[in-house]
Amino acid sequence: MNSGNAAVKQRMTIAEALNRAHHQLLESGADVIVIGEDIVGGAGLSEAMAADELGGVFGVTAGLAARFGTDRVIDTPISETAIVGMAVGAAMTGLKPIVEIMFCDFIGVCFDQILNQAAKVRYLSGDRIAMPLVIRTTMGAGDGSGAMHSQSLHGLLASIPGLQVACPATPADAAGLLKSALLCLDPVVLFEHKGLYASEGDVDAELPAVPLGRGRYVREGRDITLVAVSAMVTEAEKAASLLADEGISIDLIDPRTIQPLDSKLILSSLKKTGRLLVVDEGAAFAGFADAVLALASTQAFADLKSAPAKITPPHTPVPYGRALEAGWLPNAEDIVLKVREMLHG
Repeated sequence: MNSGNAAVKQRMTIAEALNRAHHQLLESGADVIVIGEDIVGGAGLSEAMAADELGGVFGVTAGLAARFGTDRVIDTPISETAIVGMAVGAAMTGLKPIVEIMFCDFIGVCFDQILNQAAKVRYLSGDRIAMPLVIRTTMGAGDGSGAMHSQSLHGLLASIPGLQVACPATPADAAGLLKSALLCLDPVVLFEHKGLYASEGDVDAELPAVPLGRGRYVREGRDITLVAVSAMVTEAEKAASLLADEGISIDLIDPRTIQPLDSKLILSSLKKTGRLLVVDEGAAFAGFADAVLALASTQAFADLKSAPAKITPPHTPVPYGRALEAGWLPNAEDIVLKVREMLHG
């Protein structure tokens, strides 16, 4: 029996936590809608087939149409331009759309709607028109999906003024960030790593909101600050455990939101450790890792004991061959070797 106000914890995957968060959000008000291709199971799905709805290619939206109806859970044609354009108009007129773009690689198709419309509405309207729009999409390599279904474009979207960007690594953060995103007056892009959907974690049954712009300590240490997001948090945790056996103590930070970035958390860690390593699956040039290195170099230069460093994939498209793809992705062994080099030369 639980005592007092202790939160009830449940074990669930990221996909399950996101699905439950969708149910709670749609329950919270009739102004919340969900839009995307195959989020029910295909346009024109009959009521008799509703129980068999697919819930998108990763099953995250399963059960929503059967419960809330196809007026609020809307299957669309395969047109990202139309999907996001529809959602921008819906948000401008008082609705709260949650959009699913199946793979972030397809964001290029609707980039004008995101870059020139969603991101600028509040600014161009003098803050008279809010844009409570959430765009959920996937990121990440590792499953042999090839160069056009495996990119991690979070850094690219974070460079656009007017957008907020989050990259959850745990079930609690995935659900909590989705909830905060829908309360935000700016558009938020939620990057969900497709390799993490089956990852499990303990989650408060109420799925409390996780504030945008606030990172978390995964573990605390003294020797080096390690910053990682999304699937790279898992690799960083593995590396930190291996390094702990060698007596090396890692201050591991998961920013959770990369725009806005929790600069204060990173800078306070650097005051303690004096060393920084950023591990990211995004671009090797002008990506999220470079943004964190720039933060450290410009705002914590006096605290640094050595040059800050990064580990990213090579600046090439994602390879299709499994062996090449595995070599292309950063992993725990890469982190261990780099930390040893930074500490011991």
